[in-house]
Amino acid sequence: MPATRGKSAPSSPSGRQRGQAGSPVCRVRRRQRLGGELQGTELKRSLPEGVVDGIEVYGTKVHCKVTSRFAHNVVTTRAVNHADTAKEVSFNVELPKTAFITNFTLTIDGVTYPGNVKEKEVAKKQYEKAVSQGKTAGLVKASGRKLEKFTVSVNVAAGSKVTFELTYEELLKRHKGKYEMYLKVQPKQLVKHFEITADIFEPQGISTLDAEASFITNDLLSSALTKSFSGKKGHVSFKPSLDQQRSCPTCTDSLLKGDFIITYDVNRESPANVQIVNGYFVHFFAPQGLPVVPKNVVFVIDVSGSMHGRKMEQTKDALLKILEDVKEDDYLNFILFSGGVTTWKDTLVQATPENIQEARKFVMNIRDQGMTNINDALLKGISMLNKAREEYRVLERSTSIVIMLTDGDANVGESRPEKIQENVRNAIGGKFPLYNLGFGNNLNYNFLERMALENHGLARRIYEDSDANVQLQGFYEEVANPLLTDVEVEYPENAILDLTQNSYQHFYDGSEIVVAGRLADEDMNSFKADVKGHGAINDLTFTEELDMKEMEKALKERDYIFGNYIERLWAYLTIEQLLEKRKNAHGEEKENLTAQTLDLSLKYHFVTPLTSMVVTKPEDNENKTAIADKPGEGPVDAEVIPSMAYLTNSQPPQTPYYVDGDPHFIIQVPEKDDAICFNIDEEPGTVLRLIQDPVTGLTVNGQITGEKRSSLDSQTRKTYFGKLGIANAQMDFQIEVTPERITLWHGAAQSTFSWLDTVMVTQDGLSVTIDRKNMVVSFGDGVTFVVVLHQVWKKQPIHHDFLGFYVVDSHRMSAQTHGLLGQFFHPFDFKVSDVHPGSDPTKPDATMVVKNHRLTVTRGSQKDYRKDVSAGTKVACWFVHNNGQGLIDGVHSDYIVPSLF
Repeated sequence: MPATRGKSAPSSPSGRQRGQAGSPVCRVRRRQRLGGELQGTELKRSLPEGVVDGIEVYGTKVHCKVTSRFAHNVVTTRAVNHADTAKEVSFNVELPKTAFITNFTLTIDGVTYPGNVKEKEVAKKQYEKAVSQGKTAGLVKASGRKLEKFTVSVNVAAGSKVTFELTYEELLKRHKGKYEMYLKVQPKQLVKHFEITADIFEPQGISTLDAEASFITNDLLSSALTKSFSGKKGHVSFKPSLDQQRSCPTCTDSLLKGDFIITYDVNRESPANVQIVNGYFVHFFAPQGLPVVPKNVVFVIDVSGSMHGRKMEQTKDALLKILEDVKEDDYLNFILFSGGVTTWKDTLVQATPENIQEARKFVMNIRDQGMTNINDALLKGISMLNKAREEYRVLERSTSIVIMLTDGDANVGESRPEKIQENVRNAIGGKFPLYNLGFGNNLNYNFLERMALENHGLARRIYEDSDANVQLQGFYEEVANPLLTDVEVEYPENAILDLTQNSYQHFYDGSEIVVAGRLADEDMNSFKADVKGHGAINDLTFTEELDMKEMEKALKERDYIFGNYIERLWAYLTIEQLLEKRKNAHGEEKENLTAQTLDLSLKYHFVTPLTSMVVTKPEDNENKTAIADKPGEGPVDAEVIPSMAYLTNSQPPQTPYYVDGDPHFIIQVPEKDDAICFNIDEEPGTVLRLIQDPVTGLTVNGQITGEKRSSLDSQTRKTYFGKLGIANAQMDFQIEVTPERITLWHGAAQSTFSWLDTVMVTQDGLSVTIDRKNMVVSFGDGVTFVVVLHQVWKKQPIHHDFLGFYVVDSHRMSAQTHGLLGQFFHPFDFKVSDVHPGSDPTKPDATMVVKNHRLTVTRGSQKDYRKDVSAGTKVACWFVHNNGQGLIDGVHSDYIVPSLF
């Protein structure tokens, strides 16, 4: 969260103050300046509780929306600078490594600066330029086992407020029978309004829901936590009061520091569930009650000298525990490697009680020694499994697995990673998976991961810690109970496009197979899916058939939670799988995979290893740009990936021109520190030209809507803007905005979003951000519009929902720009004199001279709704009567056009 840097401080580094907000966290470090005094002594006046060096974090909210396992998380932190000088405020959030950041916005005194996802090379150049200029840089880097940290900083003027909002999405994976949302809580100071909420919608119905916090007692947790579920919906809320946040009854520091974990599962009356929305589908498959397929396991264990001490003892502890869980139908063997390779038995042996007892003695006598010969050890284990199958030494309906544990790199025998990969790949021949466990940090984890992935397995880092033995045992539990092998998910021929992975070597108990794709024909009447696999006793086929009309009825119930969630789930899963394939690809194949991944990342606004997010914001009277990257899983001590860079030379957003309400046009004139306003009174259905720039090709038109029924007094009839059309002829781009939806056309391609979506679309210099009753449209640097949605009570008898339109930056529009708003983008002057009482004693009249016209104007006020869509902020202005006559060029009817586009 916040960091503070006093502007009145000496330029010496020792004269700085910093405070940070994050996960959301607020951390303020006090540093002495010359003479040994502390900055911030001017803050002795009475301040709200929780203020640290002038910065109060008065609100922190983490809101999680989960629809069908797809989680959309928004972290919002609000802070205010109570100090007399500007302070640097930092925002830190720790998010899951499996998540993709989708948006970051920075709001300073009501003005919002949205994020924009770009290709990483573009952002990298900006970062390097910033560093060379000595600018501040932030980071996204690995943070512990499951998390990575996002950081950004900004200077906040004295008395100003700042809001940080980070959005990230992830597909929750089923793990040991549960879905888990893992949140890091670390505000570092008392927060007046602290809240974590989760709303879960699962069409299959929720069977269990729980939440736990590692940092407080169960008694305190139960008083601050509410959780409930019924049918398809679940809710969790954690809302500790200030007193509940204290580390002791009289303390001013916070005890909120640790993990907050929400877990749940769904009903599984049917082994499969298919959902279809807007032409995209997702298919979940997790059968229960099947007998476990016997397995043949070879443990390949590194016993080189580097495993000496605690690592070796923990490995032995884990293996002894695993031996307790091995089933009698299983077959196993141990292969130990250092400079050479030794085996417990010459062949696989059945896990009889006698053999297990003998295996325990063998494990307890393992000793570390020598070098690291990975190649020969793996080839020995693979050969043993192949031979057992060929010689019918194992059960016909059994499955084979290799699990390797190492803490270092190969340094004897064949030590070239590429050659070891090739040897292992050829030996396995796609017949069974390889799982690689990397113990600690002093190893080539990327090599272990590539080798596992191309052999249908996965890699897992085992962290050097007191619970390393538990980590090892936990991994084995994930693969201990295969229920199906050679699983194929099949759909009708030519019915599906862009399918994600649909074949799996194993389905393990407690996990879930997820397949997504796009329907070739959205008008199909029915949908059929078959899942085929080999079980412990026989071959099985699970069939799921859907009536599309019944599905449409069900969709109406869930739309309010997460509009286009299945399409985004499909994009997330596709990107994740493309990135895995890319790790082992070369040449043209790698280029194609990179291009596909980059295209999807940009289209769906995901920060992946190929993209970065850029946020332009003001600082020190100049604009700077923040860049957010996603780090990879490499060596932990490797150089962290820079994610934030502040750059200069970007024009700040201008004072806005806008139209909102009954259409009230407001023209703010900063040179005068004043504003002019006028109304246009026209019939519902009339379309007015707001902006037209023949040079850039930009036009904005608005269609007037009336009330639901005529007012008894025609003089009080109100009209509003019910539709907006924003077009750029040069880009062949159109946006139609209504209170119900936002529709984008790029040529013939159409995309539709609801106001419930939180989404950003970027394409060819265009950026559209939708975020809860607020839409920001930017055409490159220098043209930014904001559209605000006003919603009324649905049973309100008179008024409709309507739109407000704001121009917050127009400095790149040409001198030929015109329209009811556009004509005022150019400098103009006016003078007000002879202020005298008017017909309303609260609203004086005056004489205004503008554009060579002498007008009678009335002092009044209109509302700016960008900061608060409900109440708005008053803007004092001089009201020009008669549809702006004398102020606007020509007459208002000159601006009527036949259609939105």
